[in-house]
Amino acid sequence: MFFVHPQIKLNKFKKVNLAQKLESYFPGKQLIFTDMGRSAFKIIIEKLNLQNSEILMPAYLCDIFKPILERYNIKPIFLDIDLTTFHIKIDEMERKITPNTKAVLVCHTYGLLFDIDKLQKWGLPVIEDCAHAFGIKLKSDIAFFSLYKQLPVLRGGLLVCPKDWQIGELPKTSFSFRDFLSLLNCFSLFAFFFKKFGGEIAPKIVRKEKLSSPAGLNNVSLALFSRSLENFEKTLENRKKMALLLQEELRKLGFEAQKSDNSVFCYLSALVPKSLVGKRDEIVQKLSKNGIFCTRIWHTPIILNKEVQEEYKINLADFPNTVEAAQRIINFPLQNHYKEKDIPKIINSIRKVINQL
Repeated sequence: MFFVHPQIKLNKFKKVNLAQKLESYFPGKQLIFTDMGRSAFKIIIEKLNLQNSEILMPAYLCDIFKPILERYNIKPIFLDIDLTTFHIKIDEMERKITPNTKAVLVCHTYGLLFDIDKLQKWGLPVIEDCAHAFGIKLKSDIAFFSLYKQLPVLRGGLLVCPKDWQIGELPKTSFSFRDFLSLLNCFSLFAFFFKKFGGEIAPKIVRKEKLSSPAGLNNVSLALFSRSLENFEKTLENRKKMALLLQEELRKLGFEAQKSDNSVFCYLSALVPKSLVGKRDEIVQKLSKNGIFCTRIWHTPIILNKEVQEEYKINLADFPNTVEAAQRIINFPLQNHYKEKDIPKIINSIRKVINQL
């Protein structure tokens, strides 16, 4: 069985000097662990005084930002994306910036590195959404991560910010039932049962236990994160190698795999052939029957949320690439521990399903 979300390999886990390791990734920065990536984003909003302002951001973005924008009375200025990179179309910024635009949020979508230098001419504070990109080298001073998307951590966000930001101690979260489910989901057998029989139950429990105010990271998640960093560089190189092999085979089947320069491949994401757009969901379902558990991360980006469309008067015709990406996206299984022999197994199942269609 092959899964998209991170899994635990117990024989791979050794504790590292966490402070020393993180200093090598983020030299000269202040690091704050939070319960979720969105909690780190809330802290950023408050420290930059972005309440009651406008923020430029990708239209192709998770809709978890919706309640945060409402809470701080922030008007999002959405930018369409480039289908070859999933990054914002910078040429739209000039005509969309207003005097009330106070920052720009950029996303290293699926682990694909966005070139921050292209934004210098506007002089706006840049917030890097690195939820999919642990392992990249930051170019700005402000970023947030969602650790559990790329590493087998039960929950957890990381705020990277200047050292002169005064941030009080966050209340610690405890190991909860939500964390217990996340822990089980990190092992293939339980992940299989959740995928097959869990339905909507587990996601509802997880959503219910998410906190409204920023909190710290519990000790179990912190310990798992620390152990995940053992040989991180080596496993990341293996991940990249497997991703490139998988991309090459996917292209042969007609999938559009994005450019991979400097990608950390949090997800191996590709667009289904245009001839199969209407059958994307069927492809995902059929692959799961063959033990290949793909996902459709951001098949409902924020601008497809009906409430967002009404509140901000969104005309989907202004975002053709975002809409197309949402209709065609598939995230294929990719783990740090996959080997070359796993790639043909995944590709053979994909080829079999496509031939059936």
